[in-house]
Amino acid sequence: MDTSLSWIKAYVPDLDVTAQEYTDAMTLTGTKVEGFKELDADLDKIVVGQIEKIEKHPDADKLVVCQVNIGTEVVQIVTGAKNVFEGAKLPVVLDGGRVAGGHEPGQRVAGGIKIKKGKLRGVASYGMMCSIEELGSTKEMYPEQPENGIYIFPEDTEVGADAIELLGLHDVVFEYEITSNRVDCYSVVGIAREAAATFNKEFKPPVVTETGNDEDVNDYVKVSVENTDLCSRYCARVVKNIKIEPSPKWLQRRLSSVGIRPINNLVDITNYVMEEYGQPMHAYDLDTLAGHQIVVKNAQDGDKFVTLDGQERTMDKDVLMICDGEKAVGIAGIMGGENSMITDGAKTMLFEAACFDGVNIRKSSKRVGLRTDASGKFEKGLDPNNAMAALNRACQLVEELGAGEVVGGAIDVYSKKKEPVRVPFDAEKINRMLGTNISEEEMLGYFKKIDLDYDAETKEVIAPTFRHDLFRLADLAEEVARFFGYDNIPTTLPSGEATTGKLPFKLRIEQVASNIAEFCGFSQGMSYSFESPKVFDKLLLPEDSELRNAIPIMNPLGEDYSIMRTTSLNGMLTSLATNYNRRNKNVRLYEMGNIYIPKELPLTDLPDERMQFTLGMYGEGDFFNMKGVIEEFFEKIGMKGREKYDPNAGKSFLHPGRQANIIYDGKVVGYLGEVHPEVADIYGIGERAYVAVLDMPEIIPYATFDRKYTGIAKYPAVTRDISMVVPKEILVGQIEDVIEKKGGAHLESYNLFDIYEGTQIKAGFKSVAYSIVFRAKDKTLEEAEITAAMGRILSGLEELGIELRK
Repeated sequence: MDTSLSWIKAYVPDLDVTAQEYTDAMTLTGTKVEGFKELDADLDKIVVGQIEKIEKHPDADKLVVCQVNIGTEVVQIVTGAKNVFEGAKLPVVLDGGRVAGGHEPGQRVAGGIKIKKGKLRGVASYGMMCSIEELGSTKEMYPEQPENGIYIFPEDTEVGADAIELLGLHDVVFEYEITSNRVDCYSVVGIAREAAATFNKEFKPPVVTETGNDEDVNDYVKVSVENTDLCSRYCARVVKNIKIEPSPKWLQRRLSSVGIRPINNLVDITNYVMEEYGQPMHAYDLDTLAGHQIVVKNAQDGDKFVTLDGQERTMDKDVLMICDGEKAVGIAGIMGGENSMITDGAKTMLFEAACFDGVNIRKSSKRVGLRTDASGKFEKGLDPNNAMAALNRACQLVEELGAGEVVGGAIDVYSKKKEPVRVPFDAEKINRMLGTNISEEEMLGYFKKIDLDYDAETKEVIAPTFRHDLFRLADLAEEVARFFGYDNIPTTLPSGEATTGKLPFKLRIEQVASNIAEFCGFSQGMSYSFESPKVFDKLLLPEDSELRNAIPIMNPLGEDYSIMRTTSLNGMLTSLATNYNRRNKNVRLYEMGNIYIPKELPLTDLPDERMQFTLGMYGEGDFFNMKGVIEEFFEKIGMKGREKYDPNAGKSFLHPGRQANIIYDGKVVGYLGEVHPEVADIYGIGERAYVAVLDMPEIIPYATFDRKYTGIAKYPAVTRDISMVVPKEILVGQIEDVIEKKGGAHLESYNLFDIYEGTQIKAGFKSVAYSIVFRAKDKTLEEAEITAAMGRILSGLEELGIELRK
């Protein structure tokens, strides 16, 4: 956002500050000034001169010798300009003066170019006549400038006057960084209001007078809005007998100062009001509108539309269009159509000022590939109550400039009026927030300067609808702080009670997982949540696997990062492969990271984000080392129950004979196993690799950091060793299930201490030995009780085909 100081002074007449003072003060009150440009920098001793006599140069065919009246004297100047003539009034830089640059646009020289008297081909010259480029500007900003040559002033210009003043170059242009919540400051009026409050000067906004003849605009055009969600307000007025001609100099200079090229009076009026009020406007040739109707509605998928720039664009059903009775004539809030543009032959025009949904305009602008000054303002969310004021201002300028005859009345389709926000006001609380001691009257004074009203009965501040950023007491406190002065707020120490902080339970569990992994020699790794769909084939997942239902990314960096991962294994195996290929031995890695499981596709709700504790290793260690890490983790987080392992896990990416689901309390909480040799080969891992994955949301409900301690046992324990011949297909987990189930109330513990397979054991069997401990808390156990318990255990084992070893 740019504004010129002269334009701001039009609404703050008493403002008298330097450019640096303005920059510093405005920035401190929250309107950040990025920088400023002094248009008259490097311009000195430049006046209006009039050529009284022109003679040919005696020694140069392309030069002429001019006698120029500069008001106080007549000076001789030699020039090669082709467009000079006797009586011409033009800018003249005198001996010792400076110009900003050379003849080419933008050819500005730091410090300017100093002009000195001298001789050109033997003839004395005491100055230089200037083109607009030499004054640091361009023909685009001064359309009356000849294509090549010296700038010519109008005949009624005073000789000897300050040429820089007449050209409007005694000015400063400020560049602002406006935050998106201060939409009101995307206008000169909004900036001027802030400047008046900052420097404690009177703010005088434009006075809009009533316009229009005795006719009724409703006799000229009809307006209907079909989608009031995307167009909250649509205002229209009609101007007839339009006269297209250049704008007056003051209007051209103001537009030029903020980088807008003057075109003609009607176009300049719409641009002027857009900058002044921050309200984009558009003009249609009324005679080109079928049925003299305006219909605001959504486009259809595949509709084609040619915009003012001559480009054909494809619409979809979410793009809002401005239509007449038969066709589209404009993309709402972005650009009008070529079929309704104002041409030199236009007689009657329709002025439009509307308020469109900012989010829709931003998305539509991106979809159709067209971003304009208008869409840039609309997408920030404009104040609908500003639309009619801006429209009336434009019509006022039409009448003042003689650009046409305004038809009486206005069409205003306003579905739901936006009301001011009322914010409870409490001066004491604001002082506590800021650490200040500002009186209530002083605070209300600040509010009044920025057009905030106060209801003394309800003790509420009434924020105008153009302030989109005021909703709560903290917002009011910010307004007080910025006008009181941040540098005036005293330094105070924070107050409050000291409390002991700690991590949430979930994060404590994850921290334990990390600690256990690192104690066991694992290093933490991190991998992307974005993956390629090719991952599923690398992991040998079946076509009907639920893991293939991944969430696609709307704007991926590429195919390799086009979906959200549903398994953490690819990242782990890729990291192991990288280490293997770099010849790192005995690698152990772990990762704490989310997977993203959609509830349905396409997404209608947020996916289920599940934290996975993933372990991977190769080198020293095997399946049972990995299993030991899992059991150590369960022990540390208070999962005292016995986990079980189901070898029928059915994981296609794991070795079919060396994998298992981890089961706790009947639920699968993870899995572990050796990586399938084919998968290891695909990833480039040349030796056995092992992985384990724990689903943390399933584990956390069973975790606890509560610990129950019992006293030292008073009565002796009794130990019985048992050696069995067990069919090979029977797992020790099944044996332990029998021991726990049949051991009775006095069973204290059991421990596997031997497994043997060899020639002394018959084929198809293995030898397994356990040590079983019994103890009673209230007495010494008798032999009969122990024998009975062992008998129940042996009976249960016999049902599995297990025999005592003899």
